[in-house]
Amino acid sequence: MTPRDPVRAPGARLAAVALAATLGACGGGSAGSSTAPSGPTGADDPTASTRPTPDLTEDDMQVRITIGDRRFTATLDDSAAAADLLTQLPVTVDMTDHGGVEKTGPLLAPLSLDGQPDGADPDVGDLGYYAPGHDLVLYYGDQSAFPGIVVLGRLDGDAAARIAEIDGPVTATVEAG
Repeated sequence: MTPRDPVRAPGARLAAVALAATLGACGGGSAGSSTAPSGPTGADDPTASTRPTPDLTEDDMQVRITIGDRRFTATLDDSAAAADLLTQLPVTVDMTDHGGVEKTGPLLAPLSLDGQPDGADPDVGDLGYYAPGHDLVLYYGDQSAFPGIVVLGRLDGDAAARIAEIDGPVTATVEAG
């Protein structure tokens, strides 16, 4: 199993899924633009998640991304950052285009950096998080390694190519799949 493959546990802890759904509903997203908080992230952040990553099935790790009339899916990795993203769903993120390789926009709250390296080299089709800006990132082109990048999972199918066809800024709604 490679580090980017979702964990295929024989069974998920139902309580963990219920907790993630409850937290997502309580802290849920809002329509319109999200605002990124300022302050430290990860290990230096006293408010960062220290809970263990829930043991979720592949189905629990699916998210739906809607941009206009286009719908995509992604499969999240089994990580503390991905689990934190699930607690924020549904969320609507106003995204801008950067360098013809990625769409980025701020999440409502920072994601945990527990267990993450200082940076990553995302592949075309990765779903990511840029920790310094608290940004969700859709990689549709080749981005080189950079500090602060966290790979959250993979866009499914031809989603990266379809996102590449969308010029300029977008509004993306991300929901549990």
